[in-house]
Amino acid sequence: MTKKERPTFEEALEKLEMIVNQLGDQSITLETSVELYEEGLSLSKFCAETLENATLKIEQIDQRNNSDKEEANL
Repeated sequence: MTKKERPTFEEALEKLEMIVNQLGDQSITLETSVELYEEGLSLSKFCAETLENATLKIEQIDQRNNSDKEEANL
């Protein structure tokens, strides 16, 4: 996935859900299943990294906010 193709988190999650549903369809070919699986792994990794980055950013904001409160109490 290049930066140009990079979806939003919500778009990636929606596409991942569609892939999971397609993989449950027993009428798709093995080749299609493998392609979908590969795309799903890529989307899953992207979503996990996006969530991890958001979590880190929130933790940094909380730390700054707590530091500001402590300094105000001094």
